[in-house]
Amino acid sequence: MTLLSRRTLIATAAASSVPLAAARAQKPTLKIGVLTDLAGPYQDIVGPITVEAARQAVEDFGVAGKGYNVEILVGDHQNKPDVGAGITRQWYDRDGVDIVVEGGSSAVALAVSEVARDKNKVYINSGGATSDLTGVRCNANTIHWVYDTYMLGRSTGGALVKSGGDSWFFITADYAFGHALTRDVSEFVTAAGGKVMGKVATPFPATTDFSAFLLQAQASGAKVIGLANAGSDTINCIKQAKEFGITQTLGGLLVFISDIHSLGLEVAQGLVCTESFYWDLNDRTRAFSARMRKRVPERRLGMAQAGAYASTLHFLKTAEAMGIAEAKKDGAATTARLKAMPADDDCFGAGIIRPDGRKLHPSYLFQVKKPSESKGPWDYYKVMATTPSEEAFRPLKDGNCPLIKT
Repeated sequence: MTLLSRRTLIATAAASSVPLAAARAQKPTLKIGVLTDLAGPYQDIVGPITVEAARQAVEDFGVAGKGYNVEILVGDHQNKPDVGAGITRQWYDRDGVDIVVEGGSSAVALAVSEVARDKNKVYINSGGATSDLTGVRCNANTIHWVYDTYMLGRSTGGALVKSGGDSWFFITADYAFGHALTRDVSEFVTAAGGKVMGKVATPFPATTDFSAFLLQAQASGAKVIGLANAGSDTINCIKQAKEFGITQTLGGLLVFISDIHSLGLEVAQGLVCTESFYWDLNDRTRAFSARMRKRVPERRLGMAQAGAYASTLHFLKTAEAMGIAEAKKDGAATTARLKAMPADDDCFGAGIIRPDGRKLHPSYLFQVKKPSESKGPWDYYKVMATTPSEEAFRPLKDGNCPLIKT
């Protein structure tokens, strides 16, 4: 299957359950904005497949005969906070969008979160990683689904330290996500008695040649080179490290199954990574993936894409329970109901959303299989450890979220 182009996606973005204009005029409409990276370095980990995941959520929920319509709008934030905030502001003010999902890389996510607060609308992030979304930058209109830098640091960083990786050098994407991930992993390393030997910030999204940064990391003598980046940046770092013959352990701190697919098992085998969704994890994830194969037959979803599905579905369930008019009236009130209503879907199973907006579910430490262990396409992971939902994320009391009274 050829994935839809950005132009086609935007041109067909208003995907409605009822095609007749007269019917639409008579019924209230829930409008969902999918804000994502359609053509940049994160297009494989979110991008067009994220849009299809949100559409699958609408299809699975089913709105036929319910007395209201659902429309999906699509925007490309280009990994620029001002662009993401501008699209979001236009959606809320002009287009009547009720919720933005996915929502971009960390810098974009923080900007969109502020717009949602200012416009009193709903925002559920699944693509950004910074734990500040439910920490010092949390607000009453934002929910953070899927993963964050604390979870990644605790799982992947903690596992590498336990296995002997007690000295680190970080290659850090120079924006909110990279710095938050480096900060959170560094805290786990030092708490376990390890040492941070140094770090270097790489321009984002302008960097494709990481050779100088890798050689600097190699010269530090650190046992682990922590890759505080994602998407094509992580892929390029791993490939170039192999080309240079670097033998230190590469700590891919935010790795997605699409990255493993791009690298190939011959290169990626043995890599450890943390995800909160894997298509072949259990019967429910396999059932969801079977439905998605009708939309994207050649790919398997990663956790951020699954998050767009799950968050869209949870919003639809909550809006119907509240009543459509009530759900559209007050974003903070709707967000409070989203937090109060237990979540349950085929991607993450049962879970809850804390008062700070943090969605809780287990995280899984995976090791990438050897080529000889894989039984077929996308059979890439074996589970090394599971962190229960109540332990996977930063304790509520430690986040300094302004919503939490201590």
